[in-house]
Amino acid sequence: MAHRSAYDLYLKDCLLPVTPEKIQISINSQNKTVSLINEGEINILKRAGLTDIEFEAEIPQVPHPYAVYKSGFQNAGYFLAVFEELKAKRKPFQFIVCRKLPTGKQLLSTDIKVTLEEYQITEDAGNGFDFMVKFRLKQWRDYGTKTVNIQMGASKPKASVSPSRETDNSPAPAVSQPYTVMKGDSLWGIAKRFYGNGAKYTVIYDLNRETIGGNPNMIYPGQVLTIPAA
Repeated sequence: MAHRSAYDLYLKDCLLPVTPEKIQISINSQNKTVSLINEGEINILKRAGLTDIEFEAEIPQVPHPYAVYKSGFQNAGYFLAVFEELKAKRKPFQFIVCRKLPTGKQLLSTDIKVTLEEYQITEDAGNGFDFMVKFRLKQWRDYGTKTVNIQMGASKPKASVSPSRETDNSPAPAVSQPYTVMKGDSLWGIAKRFYGNGAKYTVIYDLNRETIGGNPNMIYPGQVLTIPAA
């Protein structure tokens, strides 16, 4: 036999007259398991997925002593119209469960923005004139898109000309010559460009130790190096 529950359940601002015997709340996971070569399976942890909520509630057609109404008795037609409106509007609403002790002391409450995915209405002779309605809700997360304003200048863009660089087939210099380091350069690449062999970077480094310092990998754009003669 139905009885007054220790909690109230609201769909938006609609208080269900008879609280469900149970509510199933599933907090879903988006974690992903992948297999690595020679390492076996690992689990990649991700943000929790959307929560699913399912329950079944009695909707009385006639007054019952255990049913509760905010503003006096409303028959089943009133509530079925509310459920249909929540579905038809295709907008999220609040799912609220207010828990309390028999003394009236408030306990933990649930307040989640949800959408009404589906609901099923069952008429059973065993329930007399009353309806049973099964609900399936899904958590809703607000989201939005970012906009970017692009302002075009009045003048046309000018083409930039990059400084010409030696090709990998450049001949070795007959005499020592200066070389200005450019972005992306390395001593290995410079040696290959001038000598055809990157391993000869030590020849350049030995002559430019004071300019480069103690680490031959630490050259930067703008440095002027001396390229030794072949």
